[in-house]
Amino acid sequence: MNRTLAIFSMLAMGVLQACGPAATPEQQRQREHEIACLSGSLGGALIGGAIGSQFGGGTGRTILTAAGAGTGAVAGNRYACG
Repeated sequence: MNRTLAIFSMLAMGVLQACGPAATPEQQRQREHEIACLSGSLGGALIGGAIGSQFGGGTGRTILTAAGAGTGAVAGNRYACG
């Protein structure tokens, strides 16, 4: 029941959003910038985590994976958001 309600709510929000006014060119550029920043952060975190997981063992590997993901997210954000 909760799953059905959640899906219905998301669809209703999507329909209502589609009925709103069109985005201005400035709003569209801002959305594209936000998407680029998010993509850079997520991509950097994935790559950094993958690299960090290649080193260490046991708890050390977990720590290096987390550190790599964090560092990659910051680097990806700086690169994408410039």
